[in-house]
Amino acid sequence: MTVEDFIFTIGYQEDTAIVDGRALRLYGKLTTEELAQKGFFKSAFCSALYAEDENEAERVLAIYNKHTNSSYVSISDLKRLFGVYSVPDGISKVLRV
Repeated sequence: MTVEDFIFTIGYQEDTAIVDGRALRLYGKLTTEELAQKGFFKSAFCSALYAEDENEAERVLAIYNKHTNSSYVSISDLKRLFGVYSVPDGISKVLRV
């Protein structure tokens, strides 16, 4: 699964990732920070997870808290909030809808 597919995945069915094709076309070239600044917090967080970059994830957390007046304190909080913990293994197909 490519980073772009992971960032815009909206669900999974068996070994298939279901990807928001329209969002991918419109926003697939944005950086993690640009996604967060535009309000695509889950996508930005997925980008940081895919890159395994804790600094990026912390930056997404800070931007999220600022934009939403929230007070989440850790990356684990965002993992629970967005329901995304890691890049899943065993995904062999991508369906763009």
